[in-house]
Amino acid sequence: MFRPLELFIGLRYTRAKRRNQFISFISTVSIVCITISVMALITVMSVMNGFDDQLRSRILGAISDATVSGLPGESVQNWQYAITTAKSNPHVRGAAPYVEIQAFLQAQRSSGAIVRGIETSEEPKVSDFNTHMIEGSFDSLTPRSWNIVLGKDLAVQLGVSVGDSVIMVVPVLRATPSGAMPLLRRFKVSGIFEMGMEEFDSGTGLINMQDAEALAGVNGPTGIRLKLDDMYNAHSVARDLANTLGQIYMVTTWMDSHSNFFSAISMEKKVMFIILSLIILVAVINLISMLMMLVTDKQADIAILRTLGSTPRSIMGMFMVQGVLVGVVGIFFGVTLGSLLSWRLPGIVKWIEHVTGYTFLSPDIYYISEVPSKLDWHDVTWVALITFAFAMLATLYPAWRASRTQPAQALRYE
Repeated sequence: MFRPLELFIGLRYTRAKRRNQFISFISTVSIVCITISVMALITVMSVMNGFDDQLRSRILGAISDATVSGLPGESVQNWQYAITTAKSNPHVRGAAPYVEIQAFLQAQRSSGAIVRGIETSEEPKVSDFNTHMIEGSFDSLTPRSWNIVLGKDLAVQLGVSVGDSVIMVVPVLRATPSGAMPLLRRFKVSGIFEMGMEEFDSGTGLINMQDAEALAGVNGPTGIRLKLDDMYNAHSVARDLANTLGQIYMVTTWMDSHSNFFSAISMEKKVMFIILSLIILVAVINLISMLMMLVTDKQADIAILRTLGSTPRSIMGMFMVQGVLVGVVGIFFGVTLGSLLSWRLPGIVKWIEHVTGYTFLSPDIYYISEVPSKLDWHDVTWVALITFAFAMLATLYPAWRASRTQPAQALRYE
């Protein structure tokens, strides 16, 4: 079987027992360091992807990909036409009207909240509230039922549960014999949801849209929530709808309200990638040390090969084979272990929490109470390619030094 001379001798040097066992030790250390660095980078990137995915799904489960609203303080004019026009866009998968009210809720305790009037038949097309009910019924929000569904933390703050009553104070003044008074209405708590996001669990309530219209004194919804086939198409869809609907409508997207938040996560991911890539670079330095000692150890062999006709380029290839082999072995084990760790990380963290009794992400502080992990093979490929490039660069100088060996000087004392 034909094999290039450089590959044959390079692999022979790798398999042969060296006189200097320290070189073998440094080679093993290089493989271990590259493995650990690659494994750490893949795991950290998977955790960052998991956080990004969880936050996107939870936030976009409560807000809309895009929103059509009227002028400030006004309801949406001819909202049926707006919904029909929005649904005609090929990227829109669902549309649901809503009325939003800033209210003050009173029970055993008091708290401010955003109360959203919805249609239970249409809302599941644009949000996930109905799938996150932990008590009561989402379908209980029928017209003139005066029922309300609260976020879990908001219910705790108010000290209420399903079946209790809360008083909603709406900042709409009405004339009474005693003077101007805000509008008050008693609601019955018919359900509790938990989105897993403090922003919504502690400050959002849901009622029927007709009840909300009566309280807010509007005739029609204050906005229309849209669900898109791809949330990253939000800007282009918003632009098309704004041009189609006209100036009496305002079209906003999730990027307008949460763009800084997701940009910060993306920046953190890039910074972590750069920092951990430098750790890989440090690990590759061991590879340079190993090859430099190997070149010194093989001076006589190099000189003999040169006298037999091997070119400097051929000598370089022989030593680059060993460096690349160490890098490939380290990358293989790093990718394998990193992928397995990323895949099983949530379960491992839960086991550690169970054994130690320590909670890594307290739900009282963080948006997410579990360590998420999402393995992205695009990231794995980039990690492998960058590590391989570092390993290739690390072999260049030692291999070049080997190719510059002068046979007469190397054999003078042999």
